[in-house]
Amino acid sequence: LQLVESGGGLVQSGGSLRLSCEASGDTFDNHAIGWFRQAPGKGLEAVSCINFLGTYTMYADSVKGQFTISRDDAKNTVYLEMNKLKAEDTAVYYCVADWRPDTMSCKMTKGWYAVWGQGTQVTVSS
Repeated sequence: LQLVESGGGLVQSGGSLRLSCEASGDTFDNHAIGWFRQAPGKGLEAVSCINFLGTYTMYADSVKGQFTISRDDAKNTVYLEMNKLKAEDTAVYYCVADWRPDTMSCKMTKGWYAVWGQGTQVTVSS
């Protein structure tokens, strides 16, 4: 399984972006998917995750009510809808995945995910 993120770019503060994470080499079936981000000069931060069924989601406190994760397994794609973007949302966003057909939840822990994408840059201008 390989992951390819897209949808990043430059947006003004208050704007919106939708990131996409597409699977190649395998399907997203039975995989939990997450998003992490790393801002300049800062450590990796978990943003959101979704279980393999799409029935359970988690969000970092910093993005609750602002970001929405969703999945479309027919398209082998997971989305991160980001609204009301702020300068502090500027970061490289990484899509992550792991085979978890026996887990009804997901975790916001980087070590839980075996597959990582290359990342997509999101820059929010103030």
